[in-house]
Amino acid sequence: MDKILEALVSSSHPLPIKRAIVKKVVEAAEKEVTQEQCQALYQLSTRLILQGEDAFQRQVGQQVQEAYARFHRDEFARFLSKEFVLGLLQQGYGTLDRRDPAILDFLHGSLRLLLSCPAVLELAPLLQTEVLRMVCERPEATLCAKLATLLNDFSQCMPRDKTAVLFCQQLVRTFAHFQCPAGQEAELRLYVTQVNSVATLLQGIWKAEPATLLPSLQEVFAIISSTDPSFDPSIALASLVQHIPLQMITVLIKSLTTDQNVKDASMTQALSRMIDWLSWPLANHVDTWVIALLKGLAAVQKFTILIDVTLLKIELVFNRLWYPIVRQGALAVLSHMLLSFQHSPEAFHLVVPHVVSLVQSLQNDGLPTSKAFVLQFTELIHCMMYQYSGFPDLYDSILEAIKVRYPIYSNPSELFIILIVLISLFFHQRAAYAPRNFLEASRPPWFTVGSQQDCSEYLRFLLDRLHEEEKTLRALQTTKPKTDSSDADIIDEGAAHSVPNSLPSSHPEPEDAKGEGQTLVERMFGGRLSTGIRCLQCHSLSEKEEPFTDLSLAFCPPALQSTVGPCQGSVNGGSENSEGPVKEPQSVGRPTSEPALSLTDLVEYFLAPEILEEENCYFCERCGSLQRAERAMRVVAAPEYLILTLLRFSYDATCHVRRKILDNVRIPRRMCLPVHQHHASASNTGAATVALSSSSSSSSPLAPMDSPESGENLAKKLKPSRREEEEEEEQEKGLTDSGREGGLRGERSDMHSVPYVLSSVVMHSGMSSESGHYYSYGRNVSGTDRCAVASTLANPCCRTSETDAGLSNSSQSESCAAPREVLESAGQNSRDWFLFNDSRVTFTNFQSVQNITSRFPKDTAYVLIYRKQDVIGQSGGAQGSMNGSRLNAEPPLHKDLMDAITKDNKLFLQEQELNARTRALQAASASCSFRPNGSDDNEPPGSCGPSGGGGGGGFNTVSRLVF
Repeated sequence: MDKILEALVSSSHPLPIKRAIVKKVVEAAEKEVTQEQCQALYQLSTRLILQGEDAFQRQVGQQVQEAYARFHRDEFARFLSKEFVLGLLQQGYGTLDRRDPAILDFLHGSLRLLLSCPAVLELAPLLQTEVLRMVCERPEATLCAKLATLLNDFSQCMPRDKTAVLFCQQLVRTFAHFQCPAGQEAELRLYVTQVNSVATLLQGIWKAEPATLLPSLQEVFAIISSTDPSFDPSIALASLVQHIPLQMITVLIKSLTTDQNVKDASMTQALSRMIDWLSWPLANHVDTWVIALLKGLAAVQKFTILIDVTLLKIELVFNRLWYPIVRQGALAVLSHMLLSFQHSPEAFHLVVPHVVSLVQSLQNDGLPTSKAFVLQFTELIHCMMYQYSGFPDLYDSILEAIKVRYPIYSNPSELFIILIVLISLFFHQRAAYAPRNFLEASRPPWFTVGSQQDCSEYLRFLLDRLHEEEKTLRALQTTKPKTDSSDADIIDEGAAHSVPNSLPSSHPEPEDAKGEGQTLVERMFGGRLSTGIRCLQCHSLSEKEEPFTDLSLAFCPPALQSTVGPCQGSVNGGSENSEGPVKEPQSVGRPTSEPALSLTDLVEYFLAPEILEEENCYFCERCGSLQRAERAMRVVAAPEYLILTLLRFSYDATCHVRRKILDNVRIPRRMCLPVHQHHASASNTGAATVALSSSSSSSSPLAPMDSPESGENLAKKLKPSRREEEEEEEQEKGLTDSGREGGLRGERSDMHSVPYVLSSVVMHSGMSSESGHYYSYGRNVSGTDRCAVASTLANPCCRTSETDAGLSNSSQSESCAAPREVLESAGQNSRDWFLFNDSRVTFTNFQSVQNITSRFPKDTAYVLIYRKQDVIGQSGGAQGSMNGSRLNAEPPLHKDLMDAITKDNKLFLQEQELNARTRALQAASASCSFRPNGSDDNEPPGSCGPSGGGGGGGFNTVSRLVF
């Protein structure tokens, strides 16, 4: 039969006839066949598979071999003997060389036909020896990929124990000899795939036998550190890096950099070749290892190596930025090399000639990834030009090319106006700056000009506008290739260069929720509340999380009104027009003899659980009817800046008027916010988050708590604080006892206290919501915080500002840092706080803030802004400027901004000259104007005289004032 089949496949008969006869031969495999016939057919099929003249003959050979091996497996096992396999691997087959990939393909297919046969185990020792011999001969990537496929399918043929270590070392050596074919893109893709296949084989061996990893890495370093000029290892070694555990970086780099046997020349060669690996596509973590080695060499002060390698390779690293597939890793290495090369601009100037062409190319390709990359790249270039200023001939063309790379907004907006305000405060010669443009851009459309409006409502509107504009910006960045607006240009360079002393911000962003999807408002002011309602009949629990930017705190009812069921406060707004239900505030003040409430009392009251009953019953979906229920609210994510609004304006339904609650509220310098850890997800903004129970199910029972049958809610039991000193100590340690015991029992371990320090207070002076005057107290902003403001405006994606306290021009000359103990004891010094009252700024202290209502009954705290104390406590970013000296000269402003400021300064000088002449002609001095109570903008008693509420010795006005 083998003779007939051989004659048939080589005959000139039509192909359909040949296929029909071959089908008959294949079907005959089920019948009884002699041993001689089987062996003859196996030899014929082998010859057709390995030496067939065309695809038809090779296909016939595979069909016949598979059919007869399936029905006559024992005979096929005798055919695939050790002698036959050894001959294939050492001598080849006929005209086929032993290193031909077809040999391994045939052997792989044959072993598959004997997958569950003992013959495979008999061949395993032979194959273990032969694959090691093959690797030692440095085969090409194609043959290595075939070998990797075979060994992955038949792990019993893998070298073991000591042989495995030798096999891995020789395979690493083989990697070093791989040569990339110079051909078409398809060939390059195939080459990369083959190399990755072999690298995956090594990864499998390292995981199965960890003892092989370290010798393999030592072999890698021996190869790349070789100074032999006749041998240049292949960058295919980069494919191994992604399979090395990152946990080994510290140990391995320290071992290499401190090894006295490693010469500087070898280390230089190794580092240079690792940098070359950045060219290898799809290799992860190459940049991580390169940067780790650069840092390790710096740690042992081998600066000569770093300098030599940087100057030698920085242009090559820069050239990798042209290729999207390796762009991010190359930028990481380039940034580290440039920012650490601080002794001269030589390295930076090597890449300067290529910057413009790269930016233009990235600008024109229209890819979204390119647009995002340009922002990162131009930020680095801005930093380097600022570091090595004084080369306008080199930088002019770069500035022209990248000045539109920060498209903020196409039209003037709050951010643009804020930038103008900040620049004006630093560079204007006027004593005060009137933010008219900012007010026009940010005024809510329903605010009536000339009448008093709610400052909390304005703040909420402003934050919403900034939030929406940043989202709009991101949408525009993904749809428009470039921004032609001149306003954007001004923001670009003005934000990057306008603010002196722009030190790195010392406020770290929260690690998880500060992702790319969040806006500045969400990162700085955004928190989350979890509201849970438990049915007291079936004990099912319904939970809902919602974001907030401020907490609206209602006043506790008088102790005698404990029968009144409190309602939960609103979380979405701080004005009298807040949406949603709120706990009813009392409409009349407490007796003067009763001690003042503490802000902590109001926070506890806000978070206190309550019973929903009678007309306020809860519709339970499980019960299908109205039931008594318990509602509890918890903070599950604490914001960086906590805004608290006191609901002082209530509506008197009897008289149909709005009244102001004049109760004095004691303001703590430091307070703690209870934050509950979320069981389902440990990652959220700024703090751990929490659910109301340990189960995430909406129907899970609520944890045990105070019995509702007692008729006393925790909120109803709250009373004004009576021991100020004791409570202050309690606040510094954590929550008060009532705060720790409030809410759900048995879950104290899930709650932690987030400390906050007071940043600023907005005061309202007046008797009603229809008239009065707003002014504010602000804690003295340290230099580090000011620099964070400047850095924030320069980079809208990572700003952390404390604008609520205001900025004065006099702050230019103040220190750029403050010791931590000074920050934490804010209020002890008479100049730790400022009082901002229209165009007047005075020094004051914290005692004045606390005592303002007791001295002037109609002046009450309305909006309070607290800042996370753990953020303020960090001083890493300020250590370099503790002496208060300015680190660098002020960089130049954008030309349009500088021209506008210069023009206004000239106008101011002319105004001063005109005013001086006018005063000289006037015989009588100007008298103070008086505005009756009830007008749009009445000054508080604490701000209209030398004995006013400035504190600390009168009203010493600062020479440089703000609005």
